[in-house]
Amino acid sequence: MQVDLAQAIALIKRGEVVAIPTETVYGLAADARNEDALKQIYAIKQRPANNPLIVHLASREHVLDWAAEFSPLAQKLAAAFWPGPLTVVLPAKDAVSSIVRAGEPTVALRVPAHPIAQQVLQQTGLGLAAPSANKYTQLSPTTAQHVANGLGNVVPVLEGGTCEVGIESTIVAVDEGQWRLLRLGMIDEAQIASVVGVQAALPTLQDDKSLPKAPGQNLLHYSPKTPAQLFTSRATLLQASEKSDCAVLLLGEGQAANGKTFNLPNDPVGFAEQLYGTLHQMDALAVATLLIEAPPQQPEWLAIHDRLTRASYKLN
Repeated sequence: MQVDLAQAIALIKRGEVVAIPTETVYGLAADARNEDALKQIYAIKQRPANNPLIVHLASREHVLDWAAEFSPLAQKLAAAFWPGPLTVVLPAKDAVSSIVRAGEPTVALRVPAHPIAQQVLQQTGLGLAAPSANKYTQLSPTTAQHVANGLGNVVPVLEGGTCEVGIESTIVAVDEGQWRLLRLGMIDEAQIASVVGVQAALPTLQDDKSLPKAPGQNLLHYSPKTPAQLFTSRATLLQASEKSDCAVLLLGEGQAANGKTFNLPNDPVGFAEQLYGTLHQMDALAVATLLIEAPPQQPEWLAIHDRLTRASYKLN
């Protein structure tokens, strides 16, 4: 069910959940101080309660409503990348719901750049929890139709076009003058280091169990319903395509002899923008398998590698 802006705002103020667009993916938005609304998000997504939610804010002026401190390093990140696809994890105020924090002592904050998300934030006057508007571990939605396809009429959807960034935000934890990368995104480690003037404290990502938990770290994640295989060699992929009922995703130009071929741009920004939309199209073909060509192992492609590796992860 689609709703307009006024309806979406009224529903959220009433404690309901509404799917809204952001520049990364569509999110299930609800009042981040309303615990009943937060529980609705977890139930709709079938998401584990130990997986924290990102709180979306209208501006960085609201950070100290949620965080116990806003260090100079965190302020540099906010000035450089907000509004935009960067989430900053900071020590939380005691008043922040343990549900949105998933029991962690930290809270994840982001100021989205999408104009409709900004209108919702400004007109509700709320901080909004807004994880991707899909079932847990499934393919993220980058259009309103993707949300409807994945969740049916469970939640109302606010139309906002196709998401421009196309994959989820970079997540960085900041504490005691250091920062650590928790989730890869289109803002990369080098860009962050150039702004704050210091390299990331090691270990990063999943190397240290003492790091704050972050969304998107399940080994099987961002995944289509159709089994997917990732290939570092195009020749090997094309050979595999000759023997299977498949759809094929290639980097740049090219054509598989068997199976429908999809081509994505040979640049990380264009590839990321179109990735989830293309995987949704491939998933809808009801073939036996999706064969995907991996992009090069270069820093600007790491976030895309992360999404494709998790999307093609094989459970035992």
